[in-house]
Amino acid sequence: MAHRNIEREIERLGLLREAPRREATAALRKALTDRVNLMVAKAAKIAAELEIRELIPELLRTFDRLFEEPVERDPQCWGKNAIANALRDLGHHEAAPFLRGIRHVQMESGWGKAVDTAPELRGICLLALLPCVELRREEVMRHLVDAMTDEAHTVRVEAARGLEQMEGEESALLLRLKAHLGDDDAAVVGQVFDSLLKLEQDRGIGFVAGFLKSRQEVREEAALSLGTSRLPGAVDILQEAWDSAHDPEFRQVILRAMSVSRQERALEFLLRLVREGRAQDAKAALEALSLHRDTPEIRRLAEAAASQGGAAAKGLFAQLFA
Repeated sequence: MAHRNIEREIERLGLLREAPRREATAALRKALTDRVNLMVAKAAKIAAELEIRELIPELLRTFDRLFEEPVERDPQCWGKNAIANALRDLGHHEAAPFLRGIRHVQMESGWGKAVDTAPELRGICLLALLPCVELRREEVMRHLVDAMTDEAHTVRVEAARGLEQMEGEESALLLRLKAHLGDDDAAVVGQVFDSLLKLEQDRGIGFVAGFLKSRQEVREEAALSLGTSRLPGAVDILQEAWDSAHDPEFRQVILRAMSVSRQERALEFLLRLVREGRAQDAKAALEALSLHRDTPEIRRLAEAAASQGGAAAKGLFAQLFA
């Protein structure tokens, strides 16, 4: 058998985006039967981009095939991940393939030990369950709660997002419970705070603020979530936290949180620190403001504040906003 140039074949599949629909559909249907999972993954991605819903049966058949001898047929789950994404994006709302995906664990050889390569698949399929009309709300909620205990932190993050999308009082209460129980991974804690604030809005501010006195990783995630919520009441909480905080790293996180809030009062607080604060605080405030270096109005205000702050502030502005 002639040696295949898989990279070249994948590039040719990409050209199907510009091909007539009938030609693209036929070529993608054939590619979905390929024994190379990278070809399958590319075909599934393009099928979703072109919204070729008539390929859903082929996507389902290939999805099932990749669960047979999965390590050999679909290393790293690239094919299954792409198909699950495609089925979701094409509006396939039958639960069976996604239920199979959330249960799949695929152990493959890693650096000295076997590693699970299926967390991304479980996360994709978990969120794809939400619009499946055949599942009752309580069934979906059970799957989300189970996913909160998944060994992979990425799946736990998606479970928090899923609870947010399900909305309702029970979702908010489950997120509060998870926040109290904590998590070994800061990304999960941060997503729990983010999702809770989106669900509860102002009512959730005080709850999340209670974690500003927790251990370092948790309090930093709480501060950032308060900032990204862009809720006006969060600015007062963050300013109070700044006034009482002593750890330089945490103080810097608080300023970054105030910056990402983009609230007028928060930005004015940062600008005042640049103009009048101690050298260390002015530096931290400018670093926080530099998150908006591509926003002309904030850049202009930061430059004016740095000019009033002295030579050191002007030099730092030139460096950070270059």
